[in-house]
Amino acid sequence: MKAIRRFTVRTVLPEPLKPLEELVLNLRWSWHHETLDLFRAVDPALWRAVHQDPVRLLGEVAPERLARLAEDRRFLRRLQDTAEDLREYLTAPRWYQSHSDGDAPACIAYFSPEYGITAALPQYSGGLGILAGDHLKTASDLGVPILGVGLLYRHGYFSQSLSPDGWQLERYPPIDPNGLPLTLLRERDGTPVRVSIGLPKGNALHAQVWIARVGRVPQLLLDSDVEDNDQSARDVTDRLYGGGGDHRLLQEMLLGIGGVRAIRAYCRITGHAEPEVFHTNEGHAGFLGLERIRELVSEDSLTFDEALEATRAGTVFTTHTPVPAGIDRFPRDLISRYFGGANEEEQVPVDRVLALGTEDYPGGDRTVFNMAVMGMRLAQRVNGVSELHGEVSREMFGGLWGGFDTAEVPIGSITNGVHAGTWVAREALELASRELPSLMESGRGWEGVRNVSEPEIWRMRGLLRRRLVLDARRRLRESWRQRGASEAEISWIDDALDPDVLTIGFARRVPSYKRLTLMMCDEDRLRSILLDPDRPVQIVIAGKAHPADEGGKRLIQDIVRFTGNEDIRHRIVFLPDYDMALGQLMVQGCDVWMNNPLRPLEACGTSGMKAALNGALNLSIRDGWWDEWYDGQNGWAIPSADGLATPDRRDELEAAALYELVEEHVSVTFYDRDSAGLPRRWLEMVKHTIATLGPKVLASRMLRDYVEGLYAPAAASERSMVADKFAGARELAAWKRRVRTAWPRVAVEHVESNGEESPQVGARLTVRVVVDLGGLDPEDVAVEVAYGRVDDADALVGPSYLELDEGVPADNGRRKYTGEVPLGRSGAFGYSVRVVPSHPRLSGRAEMGLVALPPAPHGMTNGDLR
Repeated sequence: MKAIRRFTVRTVLPEPLKPLEELVLNLRWSWHHETLDLFRAVDPALWRAVHQDPVRLLGEVAPERLARLAEDRRFLRRLQDTAEDLREYLTAPRWYQSHSDGDAPACIAYFSPEYGITAALPQYSGGLGILAGDHLKTASDLGVPILGVGLLYRHGYFSQSLSPDGWQLERYPPIDPNGLPLTLLRERDGTPVRVSIGLPKGNALHAQVWIARVGRVPQLLLDSDVEDNDQSARDVTDRLYGGGGDHRLLQEMLLGIGGVRAIRAYCRITGHAEPEVFHTNEGHAGFLGLERIRELVSEDSLTFDEALEATRAGTVFTTHTPVPAGIDRFPRDLISRYFGGANEEEQVPVDRVLALGTEDYPGGDRTVFNMAVMGMRLAQRVNGVSELHGEVSREMFGGLWGGFDTAEVPIGSITNGVHAGTWVAREALELASRELPSLMESGRGWEGVRNVSEPEIWRMRGLLRRRLVLDARRRLRESWRQRGASEAEISWIDDALDPDVLTIGFARRVPSYKRLTLMMCDEDRLRSILLDPDRPVQIVIAGKAHPADEGGKRLIQDIVRFTGNEDIRHRIVFLPDYDMALGQLMVQGCDVWMNNPLRPLEACGTSGMKAALNGALNLSIRDGWWDEWYDGQNGWAIPSADGLATPDRRDELEAAALYELVEEHVSVTFYDRDSAGLPRRWLEMVKHTIATLGPKVLASRMLRDYVEGLYAPAAASERSMVADKFAGARELAAWKRRVRTAWPRVAVEHVESNGEESPQVGARLTVRVVVDLGGLDPEDVAVEVAYGRVDDADALVGPSYLELDEGVPADNGRRKYTGEVPLGRSGAFGYSVRVVPSHPRLSGRAEMGLVALPPAPHGMTNGDLR
C-alpha cells in the first residue's frame, strides 16, 4: 500500500549532541570539510548510504549509536570545537566589514528562482541556480549582508533516468521541508508567518516562509503548499520550471511580490536590516519592483512615477541569457487578468504594469509582456555575466534605448565566478595549504603556483581522475540495471574507463545551442580518437534536457546510443541524473573540460572555471568567459565559424577543428612524458592556468565587483532618492515628466565648424551649434559632439564625446554652443552632434532613451588628416 502523505520524524538528540543540530541547520557544512568529517564520524557507513545528507543521517542513525557518541569524550570535544568554529565564522568581521565605508548598503536583497547550494537541497536546474548558490556562499565568506529570496519547490527539478532505448525519463521525488535543513519563519507568538498575493475574483495565493542558513546569509524560500490554499494554489510551488501560462506567472508573482512581503515580515520579526538594494537575478523575479512601487504609493503617498524613480535607484538587474527563447514572455491579456479588473491595485494601474513589459521598439512583439524588459525598466543598473555577453545584451535590448549607438546602451557586465570551497577538490585545497599558505590565508600569491612540485600536482590529478572513474562505474551500473540489463550484460563496466587515460569532461543542460552531439559529427573519426593505441582518450558526459524539450531528449538518446557500442563503451560514457554531486566529481576528475556552444549563445558558462581551479585545461569555443580570458597557454580555443556558414556546415567545420585539436595538440601534450613519467609541458600549462585564471574565476572577485561597481552606487542612489521624505524621487519624476513633454520640440538647427579644409594631427576643430531647447532650460540638457574615425559609410567607429559650452542666447529662445574637437589621429575622420537630457541623478546619458540629432549630416568632413 502506498502512503498518502510523506513526512519526516526528526531525531531527538541527547543533550551533549545538541550542537549537531546547530551544525546541520547551517548550510556552511556543504563547503566546510571539517564539519563534513564530523558528520561522517557519526556513522561512516550510514553517511555513505544517505549520500552525505546530514539531515537524513540524523534521521536514520540508530539511538544506540547516538547514546555511545554522547559519552565519547573525543567526539564531544571535536563537536564542540566545530560548533565554536561555526559561531566564530558567523560573527567575526570579514572583508565587507573591513573594506566597506558608510556608503556600502546595510543589506542587499537577492532574488532568484533557483539556488544550487547543495545536492541535499535540490532547488536548482542548471547554471543560473548554481551561480545563485555560489553568490550566497561567497557573500557569507566575505561578510556581504545579502538576504536571499526564492521559492521552495516540493518536487525540485527532476531526477533523470534512461529507458532501455536511451530516452530521458523524469521522476519528481517528493520533498518534505521538515526533512531539509530548514526552519519555518514564525511570528513571535509561534504561529507560522503567511504572506499573500491577490488573485482574480477576489481570491488570494498564500505561502509560508522557510529559512535556510547559508553561512551568514539568511535565505527565504516561499512555499504555497499550505492549508489556506485550494489544491491548484498549493501546487504553484510544486516543481521548478514546471507548467506554463498561469502556473509560471503565479510562480513569478509569488517570487517577486510575495518575496518582498516575506522580507518585510522577516525584518519585522528578527530586527534584520531592511534592504537598500534589490538584485533581480534574471527576469523571473521582476515583479518585485511592482510591489515596491505599491508600498511607496500606499505608505509614503508618492505618485506612481515618483515611486518608480525611488525603486529604480536601488535596483540591480542581471540578465543571464543571450537566447531570446530563454526569456519569459506572457500574453498581455494574461497580465491584464492578474493585474487588472477586480484585482487591480489602485496604486499600480494595470496600464502602467503593461507598459513596463511592452516590447515597444523596432522588432519587438507588442502582443507579449516581456519579463526581462520589465526588469530592465525597473532597474537603474543592468549587467550581463561576461564581457561578450554584455556586448550581445546591448545588441539584444538596444531598442529600449533607441537613438543611441549600441556601445552606449547602459548594460554593463560582471563576469561570473565560482565558489572555490564548493568546487575545488579537498586534495587540491590541502596541497595549496601546504605549498601556498599565503594564498589560502589572504587570497594572494597566485604566481607561487608555478613553484609547486610537479610530481605532487600529477599525483593529485591521478587521484582525482581515479575517483571519477570509480564513481562513474558505480553510476553506470545503476543506470544499466534501471534500464533492465542483467548482471551478465554489465560485467564490462568493471573495466569501463581507465584511471590513466586522458579524460575529457562534457556536462551541462542540453538545449540545442550547447551542441551535446557536436563530437559525433564524424563518428568514425571520434571512434579512432577514443581507441588510439598510443594516445587513447576517454569522454565522460552528463546532462539533462528540459522535460518539454523533445529535441534535447533526442540528442541525449543519440549520445546514449553511440556510447552503447561495444567497441567504445569503455571509452565514452553518459552518466544520467546530472546534479551538483556529479558536477563536483567531473570538474575535479577530468583533465580537459570541453565546451562547444554556438557562439555567442553561452552567456558565461562557469563549469570550465571550476575545472581550471582543479588543474584541468579548457578546450572550448571562444564564448562566454573563455572569450575574454583565453590566452593561448591555458588551454585550447576551438575555432568558430559563426556567420561564415550554414548551420550544418558550421557544425562540420567546428567539429573538424575539435578533432584536430584533440588529435594533434591535446593528446600529444598529455602523453608526452619525460624519464620520470611526467608530462612536463602539460603540467606547465596547468600551473599557468591556475596562476593566471585563479584570481579571475573566483566568485570572491565577482562579488567584490558587484559590491564596488553596482551595490554601493545603487545604495547611494537610493539614499539620494529617499532623503527628506523622498524629495529626490519627487524632483526627478517631475523633471523627467517635463523633459519628456518638451522633447519633441528639442532640435539641432544649425551646425558649423572651421579649420577642416586641410587639418593636421594636433590641430583643433571649432564646432558651433544652434539648438532649440523647446522650452527646456539650458541645465536640462547636454549638447555634445561625437567625433573619431569613420568607416566607408561615414559611420563613427568607437567615437569620443565632448560636451559643448553654452554660449549666448540666439533668436526666439534658441541657444548657441561651442567647443573645440582635438584632431588626435590621422586618416578618415568625422563628427556629429546631439542633444541629450542631463540631470545629476541620471545614471547616464542614455537612461531616458531620448536624443535629438541633426536632421542631416551638417558640417561633417571626411578626408585625410595630416
